[in-house]
Amino acid sequence: MTMIAGIGFASPWLLLGLLVLPLLWLLLRAIPPAPKRQLFPAVRLLLGLKDDESLSDRTPWWLLLLRMLAVAAAIIGLSGPVLNPAQDRSGSGPLLVVMDAGWGGAPHWQQNRTQIEEALAEAGRAGRPVALLRLTAPEPVQFLAAGRWERQLPGLTPAPWVAAPDQVQAAQELIAGVEGGFDTLWLSDGLAMPGRADLVAALAERGDIEVYESGAPVVGLLPATYEDGAIVLRALRSGAGLAQDLTVQALGPDPNGVERALAAATLRFEPGATQAEAQLALPMELRARISRFEVLETRSAGAVSLTDDRLRRREVALISAQSSDEGLALLSPLHYLRQALEPTAELLEGALTDLLPANPDVVVLADVARLAPAQEEALVDWVDQGGLLLRFAGPRLAASDTARDTEEPLMPVRLRIGGRSIGGAMSWGEPKALAPFTEGSPFYGLEIPPDVTVSSQVMAQPDPELASRVVAELSDGTPLVTRKPLGQGQVILFHVTANAEWSTLPLSGLFVDMLERLAVSSAAKPPAAEDLEGTTWQAAEVLDGFGRLSDADTLGGVAGPDLVAAAAGPDVQPGLYTSGSRAYARNVLRDGDEIKPATWPTSVPVLRYEGAEERPLGGLMLSAALVLMAVDVLAALVVSGLWSPARIASLVLAAGLASALIATGPPAVRAQEQAQAQEQAQRGAPAATASPTELTSELTLAHVLTGDAQVDRVAQEGLRGLSNVLALRTSVEPAAPHGVDLEADELAFFPFLYWPVTEAQPLPSSAAYSKLNAYLRTGGMILFDTRDADLALAGATSGAARRLQQLALPLDIPPLEPLPADHVLTRAFYLLQDFPGRHPRGEIWVEAAPPDAEQVEGLPFRNLNDGVTPVVIGGNDWAAAWAVDQNNAPLYPVGRGFSGERQRELARRFGVNLLMHVLTGNYKSDQVHVPALLDRLGQ
Repeated sequence: MTMIAGIGFASPWLLLGLLVLPLLWLLLRAIPPAPKRQLFPAVRLLLGLKDDESLSDRTPWWLLLLRMLAVAAAIIGLSGPVLNPAQDRSGSGPLLVVMDAGWGGAPHWQQNRTQIEEALAEAGRAGRPVALLRLTAPEPVQFLAAGRWERQLPGLTPAPWVAAPDQVQAAQELIAGVEGGFDTLWLSDGLAMPGRADLVAALAERGDIEVYESGAPVVGLLPATYEDGAIVLRALRSGAGLAQDLTVQALGPDPNGVERALAAATLRFEPGATQAEAQLALPMELRARISRFEVLETRSAGAVSLTDDRLRRREVALISAQSSDEGLALLSPLHYLRQALEPTAELLEGALTDLLPANPDVVVLADVARLAPAQEEALVDWVDQGGLLLRFAGPRLAASDTARDTEEPLMPVRLRIGGRSIGGAMSWGEPKALAPFTEGSPFYGLEIPPDVTVSSQVMAQPDPELASRVVAELSDGTPLVTRKPLGQGQVILFHVTANAEWSTLPLSGLFVDMLERLAVSSAAKPPAAEDLEGTTWQAAEVLDGFGRLSDADTLGGVAGPDLVAAAAGPDVQPGLYTSGSRAYARNVLRDGDEIKPATWPTSVPVLRYEGAEERPLGGLMLSAALVLMAVDVLAALVVSGLWSPARIASLVLAAGLASALIATGPPAVRAQEQAQAQEQAQRGAPAATASPTELTSELTLAHVLTGDAQVDRVAQEGLRGLSNVLALRTSVEPAAPHGVDLEADELAFFPFLYWPVTEAQPLPSSAAYSKLNAYLRTGGMILFDTRDADLALAGATSGAARRLQQLALPLDIPPLEPLPADHVLTRAFYLLQDFPGRHPRGEIWVEAAPPDAEQVEGLPFRNLNDGVTPVVIGGNDWAAAWAVDQNNAPLYPVGRGFSGERQRELARRFGVNLLMHVLTGNYKSDQVHVPALLDRLGQ
């Protein structure tokens, strides 16, 4: 295609015809208008007539110009002009497709896929070998036939990280190993990355570079923090543009364990700002259930912020044998615990019998020697169900007979009678320091201050299991902290007091760190890398590039410092990590991160996905030529005197009035139609109506009115297109589609209901559900379409899918299963394997086959003579693929080019199969059809 003045021409050589226009001007200019004819009844009538020489020997200039314009418009129209023509990449030589393939490209991943498909198609036609290089997962560059890469495209997904410098360097080294030159098509996520400039320079030495970017700013969420009694949400964007609002949802399980949106907040980017902030005040019980925050309608890992213990203040029950007003405050067994835990935990104080029903996360017993039998039994049950019991020694425990002869459930070890005093007036030696924490200890990696010493302690009895239960000890090897599991929980004993009476440990920051390591408290701020030295964390769930959580499977452990400080990548993937009873959320973005847009050299062209749509102008120019020729004919008639201007004006006025009357109808009828249309518009319904007599006399397809005018209009247009296809290809000739109000309309007239599901759709009443259940039991079928199969990888997280669960809950729906390969829908009229709509790959659910369905050896189909599935559930947006206008022309795009039209055709065939299944039941499942089907299948 040749570009001239920004317009492409398919046949530019036809424009040479414009050179003939000057010659045509001279020829037409020499031809006079047609002479005026007059009858001569008698010669005497000519007497007195004047010959005023009024005839011209030349064509008027304005008529000549009109004819020139008509000819020029015809020539230009035939040359195939196209406005905003698509770029032609049909070059020669190898083509390298480079993808950033990070989380920033996830929101427009389908556009990336489309660009790659177009590039592969053009390269295949030109015979160019193609290689694919993802910077987030660089692999050796291999130039293969374009068709080889087309089969791998469905498996390409974005990574939940941005390419790190070592990955960019690895990609540059791989390119250096390629011999010869090649062109590059770079699909950018729009985010800056270190090393990009060097990589661009290396590629520019091999050939031309073309870059595609979305142009929209990339948005990400920073980790949520808890400040001044509220959750603080912060978002970043890559460019300082216009004002922008983001809706962030807090997701987590409800009391029944079903994940729901628990709260929402709006973050506003002011004009020119790259950061937005909002606060979310929630009750403690609701805040504790939040598992993550998500930016609504943005599918990327960067738009998800996972939560961990830092957001949730743990509930700690403090219980002491000493009354609160006994002695000085500094000598209180709970004073230092309060000081250590108040900033990061919710403290509960009172009697054990009052606190256990509140189900705290931790129970602390400070120098409590004995509990009443009923309290002890209740505490054992609480620990067994996952609670953490933290005990501190003291004079009462040292003097009691607790755990002397036998091991007790609420003591990790047996204790010796009396305590041990070190460095006192009546003892020998100096106070003991702490020994370095061993690798298996939860305190491993913590630095021990030199001023932390122990002067008294309770001693543990020697026992075969003692060594495995010691997690901290003194320099002389005596236990300082012991631990044992009890059911799903654990019991921990500090062999010193919780105050400074027996040791200086409560006076040091080490005491706070040890409580945090034991998950007694939550960290008020993200831990530093050195704080996690010596710990290993195992991934429980990880994020993919689209922001979906999945099980970590067999991912290896990550060292604590790397989890905090290392860049995200294959070894440190964003997700939720655990170490013992602690949890840490490693998000894509960390505190202090920025999102910067990608920069490119001026020599590299950067194209946008949102470019202007290609518009052929040939038809417009030919239409203009026809109009000009018609005007020329009228003008010639006027100049020749055959028609007068008054006569032409009267004819035009009469034609206009006739057209207006035909279009509008009589005034009374028009007023009635307008009133009906206004009433239906208020209900969100299309304008098609039918009487009960009409509905019973002809087959009518129906759709459920959702209240969304746009969705209902698409459903009406889609069923109109499906009705046309049925009339053309089968003996079924449906009437015009009908919109159904579930509250008011009778459903028995319709064998089939198309139900587009919207997020804001109201729930039907009990009476409507009764009608729907009766409809399903008497042979009706409902096709539920959530229209979100482009988000099918996100599953039930879409709003329409969640609404479908609510809508379908009161319905009498049988067990469902994904559409099996031998279901009757695959062969009811056409032989089908795929069932696309506007979206190609959504899963379809139908009634599950009976357990006794027979599989005959050698036959591909089971014996499924069990009736019609009452519901079909999917999200491929079939109505948009079926939709046509009054001229039976498709209304909405499906895919691109030939593959898109093939997808539309398969959608129509699915609709035909669906209606044939509704009207004929499982007729095609009879085994008598198997030989013919096997012959069609070539088996």
